[in-house]
Amino acid sequence: MQNEPTSSLVGEEYEVEVGPVAHGGHCIARTDGNQVLFVRHTLPGEKIIARVTDGDTDSRFLRADAVRIIEPSKDRVEAPCPYAGPGMCGGCDWQHVKPGAQRRLKGEVIAEQLLRLAGLTPEEAGWDGTVMPAEGDKLPAGEVPAWRTRVQYAVDADGRAGLRKHRSHDVQPIDRCLIAAPGVSELGVEKREWPQIAAVEAISATGSNDRQVILTPKPGGRLPLVELDKPVSVLRVDEKDGGVHRVHGRAFVRERADDRTYRVGSGGFWQVHPQAANTLVRAVMQGLLPRKNDTALDLYCGVGLFAGAIGQRLGEKGAVLGIESGKRAVEDARHNLKDLDRVRIEHGKVDQVLPRTGITECDLIVLDPPRAGAGKQVVKHLSGLGARKIAYVACDPAALARDLAYFRDGGYRVRTLRAFDLFPMTHHVECVAILEPASKGS
Repeated sequence: MQNEPTSSLVGEEYEVEVGPVAHGGHCIARTDGNQVLFVRHTLPGEKIIARVTDGDTDSRFLRADAVRIIEPSKDRVEAPCPYAGPGMCGGCDWQHVKPGAQRRLKGEVIAEQLLRLAGLTPEEAGWDGTVMPAEGDKLPAGEVPAWRTRVQYAVDADGRAGLRKHRSHDVQPIDRCLIAAPGVSELGVEKREWPQIAAVEAISATGSNDRQVILTPKPGGRLPLVELDKPVSVLRVDEKDGGVHRVHGRAFVRERADDRTYRVGSGGFWQVHPQAANTLVRAVMQGLLPRKNDTALDLYCGVGLFAGAIGQRLGEKGAVLGIESGKRAVEDARHNLKDLDRVRIEHGKVDQVLPRTGITECDLIVLDPPRAGAGKQVVKHLSGLGARKIAYVACDPAALARDLAYFRDGGYRVRTLRAFDLFPMTHHVECVAILEPASKGS
């Protein structure tokens, strides 16, 4: 007997009742045939018409958009952004949700990931279940915090700047991005035409008046004369090697956090929300409580944010080692921390450099890994160093939960966890977990 041929379900519509929120900016529903739907532009408890955007009859799950709301949630609002909605800009996930409800949804995702992947309840993780807004972001429904200090614009075939549609290379041209920080919006990138350009990244530093655009030309494309509404440095991405080169102005921007200035070069990582760096430094320092003679590791250290924060709190016998894989970020970190002679920065991948250091013990560890997390082998190594406290800064709750389970296997427990809404209107959320040896206080 032959199997039924697979057929696409894209465009099919289903009337469904929406279940819980899931990690990734969508909610879960099921068709009458019990096929799972991941639905955007909806809320738990709503009755909707969902239109399939991806998947076929053999798919484990389907992706869909809510194209009609039959019974709305009390947490639904009209999206402030005219480009938010099915088939349009993919930059935001929760424009249609009250701000407080957005944070509750993020909290539900964190709780689900902790329980499913680490076997931890909020109480066991030392977390009160809340996601805190950044300073100045607690606004009434209908108002949008303008927080994004770095915006990656795509350029369509007509040279218009916009943002990518969800899970698509198609560009949604826009007049203005509501979540862009004022310093980005004031450049007027969306008002200009960008012939022969594939992408424009606009950056407005929080700690200075530095502004920067990084242009990615189309293959064989020439750079235009850049005339924007504010003074700006211009860099270009090399077509052959992907390197970023200065055209005019500075090759970096200056950011400020914890009473220090940080140089951040092109391609270097810095938190996008203007309050994020200070918020996270405070959370990490309050959790670690460094002592004058501590030895510390700052892993995935970027341009040295946490290494600098710890380093300036240590005495003459204290020391910090930072490890970072990005060559330019290492150069910036060494420049940023050159006044702290007890801080050293090593270049390379954490899983390769850490074993070569010969370090067998330390007092404190900070790790701020990329979205995939630190992974089992790195966590196993760290668990053997006998640190008094470990601060784990995470931008992905699933990766955090997996790594917390590895730390538990290595003899550490979560003492406290705090969550911060540093990406309003999107599904992203930042967490800071403080770990201690499980034997302490048991």
